[in-house]
Amino acid sequence: MPRLFGRDWSRRELAAQAGQLGQYAGVQLLTLGDGAGRGLRCLEFRTGTGLAFRVLVDRAFDIGPCEFRGASLGWQSPTGLRHPGLHENADEDGLGWLRSFSGLHVTCGLDHTLGPELETAAHYHHPHRQAVRQPLHGRIANTPARLTGHGERWDGDECVLWAEGEVRQAAVFGENLCLYRRVEARVGGNTFSIRDRVVNEGFSTTPHMLMYHINLGHPLLDAGSRYVAPVRHTRWAAHAGRLREQGVGSVTQGGPQPGFVEQVFEHAMAAGPDGRIPMGLVNPGFDGGHGLGLAIEVDAREFPCHLQWQNLRSGLYTMAIEPSTNHAPGKQFARERGELIQLAAGEERRYGVDYTVLDGSAEIERFERRIASLAPHPQQDYPTPTGRWDD
Repeated sequence: MPRLFGRDWSRRELAAQAGQLGQYAGVQLLTLGDGAGRGLRCLEFRTGTGLAFRVLVDRAFDIGPCEFRGASLGWQSPTGLRHPGLHENADEDGLGWLRSFSGLHVTCGLDHTLGPELETAAHYHHPHRQAVRQPLHGRIANTPARLTGHGERWDGDECVLWAEGEVRQAAVFGENLCLYRRVEARVGGNTFSIRDRVVNEGFSTTPHMLMYHINLGHPLLDAGSRYVAPVRHTRWAAHAGRLREQGVGSVTQGGPQPGFVEQVFEHAMAAGPDGRIPMGLVNPGFDGGHGLGLAIEVDAREFPCHLQWQNLRSGLYTMAIEPSTNHAPGKQFARERGELIQLAAGEERRYGVDYTVLDGSAEIERFERRIASLAPHPQQDYPTPTGRWDD
């Protein structure tokens, strides 16, 4: 039964109180009407508990704004929710992605993630297309989806809010990859999930990479917020030679700093007996000590690599958790190690992530105990990277 306003409700009991479920919760299709986002279709989810988020139909079915009882969980950058028609992948030597980068959940892929790269296209067998220039984090995030359905589904006294879409990344004499995505949330709940299938619908074996760029913002992110994850050791850091230079380490987050230079870690994680990896960001000091957190859970078999991105620059203030199919050094590194996924014609891969709001200190403490049971050694703010990739 949905739990709303401090009690459980049957479907008939709720129906007696209001003319439609939308008085409490639901999924609504909206279109933005102004600024750089004009024409962008969104699906607004409301679970009735204060959890609300928008699925950006025309931006890969990703999650843009996300809040809980008026407190933002996701990050909104100065670019805003820019319409994909304004985006050009080849801009600024492949860094044009940064002109459209915003939101809680940004999908990177489908055939490339991480830094820009010029790579061979010989596997597509076209004499005039011998190479392809890959932009930062690939092309999928700024590709519109085909909305295949959305709504509310009752199963007895349980109600699921859902939406489905298809996002195709294709080129003549190139890749033909399709992302099939389903988003779900329960009425009366503080959780939502994303389930993905990536299918090679072409007839050429195609490289495949995927990363979820999960961007957390203020007030969830604040000075004293903690990154919590079952870290066994830290494999790599982009700033390994100057870990303490900016005064902010991996675990304890700092406040906004003018001119802060982004910091990136890659951590080796411990999974539970079910193969799941829980991680997240918690702010124990939120709302006078009530506490707020966001737990994120993925399957280690789907995402063997885990990056942490800190961008604590004033005006761009965010920290990202990044489950990935590949290590931080990128595609060429994966190719050299024989780790680059090659999807044969018709082959598919499945992925997913679960989000849970941690409402208050008791839920935060339970979550942190669960993390500690998987990786009993405390995380370090300034871990020395081990350089171990194969464990």
